Amino acid sequence: MRIDAHQHFWKYNPVRDAWITEEMSVIQKDFLPDDLQPILLKNNIEGCVAIQAAQSEEETEFLLGLAYQNPFIKGVVGWVNLRNPNLNEHLSWFSQFKVLKGFRHIVQGEPVGFLSDKNFIRGINELSNHHFTYDILVYPHQLHETIEFIAQCPNQKFVIDHLAKPYIKAGKIEDWKRAISLCASFENVSCKISGMVTEADWKNWKAEDFSPYLDVVMDQFGPNRLIYGSDWPVCLLAASYEQQLNLIENYIAKLSDSEKTLIMGENANHFYNL
Repeated sequence: MRIDAHQHFWKYNPVRDAWITEEMSVIQKDFLPDDLQPILLKNNIEGCVAIQAAQSEEETEFLLGLAYQNPFIKGVVGWVNLRNPNLNEHLSWFSQFKVLKGFRHIVQGEPVGFLSDKNFIRGINELSNHHFTYDILVYPHQLHETIEFIAQCPNQKFVIDHLAKPYIKAGKIEDWKRAISLCASFENVSCKISGMVTEADWKNWKAEDFSPYLDVVMDQFGPNRLIYGSDWPVCLLAASYEQQLNLIENYIAKLSDSEKTLIMGENANHFYNL
């Protein structure tokens, strides 16, 4: 299967979704399965993984409801309070929903030191007991903290979202490259090649802007630990669905058919147990 392993659904709420600023007006509206399915079909993508965009268990339940109504949603990555002392009870309850594959916290919006929180680390280590994955959403300046965090969770399956959002627009790469390489040294960590266009110049990016960053993750993670995702509808700020997909497909064109299959779906299928 070809899988889009990173996309979002929401019913737009200007208070809850205050992160969607006026310059992002193109995504200040509802985005639901009926909007995405025709796009996936047009691009020969059989399924997707819906990722949380709000920090509440209501968000998890909303995505689960969509998944059970729309079988092309093969997996859900929701939210749960990982610092909750009663987390194990919540995870036991969530385990009944087979389409729920893992969880994510929007760490990119948290202060320095968040990933060192002992209660958060304890929560992450409980995820593996219930066979849940964890998506790491951070900025480059948080990667050194991320490395220490990963080291304390050796049994947890991790995937880094959006290459950890390198500063593509500014052309900065060296600090990010060193840190992302250290992340890749942990065999339980994969990386999503997603969300790149919104880290570039939204209106003036070129395909070659992304190659140095893709070269790094290809070299460090290899085809076996790279996972394609569109980051739709957020990608629409800078590119159409087809444009962001073409960027990835053109970049991996030099790979073998089996390696392309891994990146475009098989790795997602294995990581999330779709």
